[in-house]
Amino acid sequence: MELTERIRQLAEQQLKDASQFVVDVVASLRKSPNKIVVIIDGDHGVTIDDCADISLGLSQAMDKEDVLPDRYMLEVSTPGLDHPLKLKRQYYKNVGRKVRVKAGAEIQEGLLKSVTEESILLEQESGKGKKKEVKEVTIPFTDIEKTFVLVSFK
Repeated sequence: MELTERIRQLAEQQLKDASQFVVDVVASLRKSPNKIVVIIDGDHGVTIDDCADISLGLSQAMDKEDVLPDRYMLEVSTPGLDHPLKLKRQYYKNVGRKVRVKAGAEIQEGLLKSVTEESILLEQESGKGKKKEVKEVTIPFTDIEKTFVLVSFK
């Protein structure tokens, strides 16, 4: 079994409830100490206390199983704005927020209106005042390369 997959399994055992999930596990084993980053999220968010609890439990489980015989640094965090959405579950969580989607050569921005098992629906506005137009764009998951949640400071 691959190292990151085993760490993912151990991390999933540390989750508080079914509303939390592991988004990604990244292992950087090039220099000492090795660095393991576990990114978690939740349908209703994740607190810093959740990250600390998962980190402690995961570290103990990894040491018990001797997953990495050498020294390592473990980081458990939530996905930041620089992390693209990876799981459909994350799309559902972000309905109602503005997103930027790279699908092939096109980049689409708009309000994430809805999510189905096959696609997402974006609402895009153009123009202002009386010339304001709203259109909806459906993007199949099979076409999506990356999606980022956009921050609004309004």
